[in-house]
Amino acid sequence: MVAFGKKLRESQIQEWKGYYINYKLMKKKVKRYLELIEVGVQNRHNVLKDFSRLLDTQIEKIVLFLLEQQGLLAHRLSDIGQQHHALLQQPNSSNISQLQESYREVGRDLLKLLYFVEINAIGLRKILKKFDKRFGYKFTDYYVKTRANHPYSQLRQIFRHVGIGAVVGVLSHNLADLKDLQKCQGSYISIYDQPSYSHLDPVLDSIKSAVGRLSNSTTFHQYVGRHALIMQEELPSISEDHTTDESQRYHFMSLLLNLVNTFLYMVNTYIIVPTADNYSLSLGAAATVCGIVIGSMAMAQVFSSVYFSAWSNRSYLRPLVLSSIVLLVGNILYAMAYDLNSIWVLLIGRLFCGLGSARAVNRRYISDCVPLKLRMQASAGFVSASALGMACGPALACLLQTNFRIYKFTMNEETLPGWLMALAWLVYLLWLSICFREPPHHDKGNLVPYRANAVGIGPVVQVAVENVHTQPLLMNSETTEQDEDREEEEENDDAAEGAEEAQKPVTSIVVAYRLLTPSVKVQLFVYFMLKYAMEIVLAESSVITGYYFVWSTSSVAIFLACLGLTVLPVNVVVGSYISNIFEERQVLLASEIMVCIGLLLSFHIFIPYTVPQYVGSALITFVSAEVLEGVNLSLLSRMMSSRLSRGTFNGGLLSTEAGTLARVVADGTITMSGYLGESKLLNTTLLPALLICISSIVATCFTYNSLY
Repeated sequence: MVAFGKKLRESQIQEWKGYYINYKLMKKKVKRYLELIEVGVQNRHNVLKDFSRLLDTQIEKIVLFLLEQQGLLAHRLSDIGQQHHALLQQPNSSNISQLQESYREVGRDLLKLLYFVEINAIGLRKILKKFDKRFGYKFTDYYVKTRANHPYSQLRQIFRHVGIGAVVGVLSHNLADLKDLQKCQGSYISIYDQPSYSHLDPVLDSIKSAVGRLSNSTTFHQYVGRHALIMQEELPSISEDHTTDESQRYHFMSLLLNLVNTFLYMVNTYIIVPTADNYSLSLGAAATVCGIVIGSMAMAQVFSSVYFSAWSNRSYLRPLVLSSIVLLVGNILYAMAYDLNSIWVLLIGRLFCGLGSARAVNRRYISDCVPLKLRMQASAGFVSASALGMACGPALACLLQTNFRIYKFTMNEETLPGWLMALAWLVYLLWLSICFREPPHHDKGNLVPYRANAVGIGPVVQVAVENVHTQPLLMNSETTEQDEDREEEEENDDAAEGAEEAQKPVTSIVVAYRLLTPSVKVQLFVYFMLKYAMEIVLAESSVITGYYFVWSTSSVAIFLACLGLTVLPVNVVVGSYISNIFEERQVLLASEIMVCIGLLLSFHIFIPYTVPQYVGSALITFVSAEVLEGVNLSLLSRMMSSRLSRGTFNGGLLSTEAGTLARVVADGTITMSGYLGESKLLNTTLLPALLICISSIVATCFTYNSLY
């Protein structure tokens, strides 16, 4: 076990060691406070005040050092700028190269400074979480509310890139200017004329990436990629270069096959939605049994996700092969239920489809085998494939409006989705067998630490992520440092703290649950709520539109496809614009309120119930839930324990289970409400969705200041 405080010290830049957050001191303070409270020497109010002062002092030390270093960088840029001005008068190719290297050296030092800020930000989040764990989750709310929301907040300067933009602007402008001077010999093109010039230098790209991690600044693929909840290691490295091991494990065709699996599974999920009610009627059941038909797939997925996630510790190919075979059999059973006239065969077929869900394997492959620099793009591909499948499923159902027989099997709008998906999974199985390459599996408990040496940026930094036998690269020969290490190793922390700080993957759902703070639990509840609301809108659409508007299967399919097609455009707007203007917690709360408004507008209160009311309210609910999902999973990825970034019971599995459970409950609600009659179905299903939504808004308000 490697304590976080020790890892924090190993990650520090040696010459700046005295300016980092003193995590060990504050950890001892927390322990001491507990002892004083237990014996009645201190009360909670005095503890909050004393620890707040300690944190203020630590943050002030960090901020003043940050400002001092920014001043030094600005002074160096001013000196280089004078040389730059002289060079413009008398261009010289050798002097141009020297100036470029001088600017790059400033850029490397700026990257070191950003790394310094990021390490301190992680330390602050960690100690706030530790204090909350010991004292009942009160301190973070108080501290953030009084410090971070203050107009002269020093805390904001730790979590925001204050003053960095000006330095980056000077570097971008002048490097582009020199490049233009070197290539064109005097024809001037400014970065303000061609902004892409700012991304020509690798140092600037690294700085941009580091700034993005410290702020709300995101790109589209970063925002979308977070939907996959593929978590990164808690402590960053200066370099984002992937290791040799990652390169050996990565195979583009295998990644593509994982994304295709994701796409086909989502098509398989939603291709039956427009026709599930008619299929149920054809087999002698009520139309609202479509809730069970649709939800049985999600019900089976609750169990298969855990099994496949555990299996992916040993193999990726074999789970995908079994998944494809089970889905092939499930779709054949679904299609044959019509000629067998059996609702049970239909349900068993959908259960088989759910048991074939390999989304946990798809997510684990990206997390374990894709190099770090490509992981966010791969995560965005995973989410985009899911969104595209969600839109294509109903669209395909719209095209299957026919009726004929082949031998003894009926081919119509109800059975063709099953036959088509069975054929798709057969083709996929053959492709998988030929092209998938099983990556080498290593011992997950003995991973090689990340090594950073970013294009000559200062000292080499090693972050010992999991291998407890690895020695830190930044060694200190002083006896006092060794004594501190021994002292920390000898600390007798309680079992809960040991479980939190151990870097081994969690081994059970119970341990995973214990690692969840109230803020994380609230966000998982929010995720449950949004998936519940989306499933209510989608799964009952065919019954509701048939009852109120007499829509055909094609009309329902087009409506659902249009809803699905809003996913990526909405994410473009939110990821590229909204998330760069507002804080994630602000977008989160606003989205929850919009989901609530959409649900309220959906109720059948006015007579008659009109198409604009239904379509408009469904669009508001669905789009708001999509926006909510992005910021919700982004917050979860940052707030969850680092132990949930890998292993069987990872953060992605927890979110999948929460979302799948929401779909099961929603589909069950539709079927149960059907017993009251189709005239009451709409309001009966919307009422629990509205109550859950209001509850999530209240819970978010109570934990709002901890979402930082």
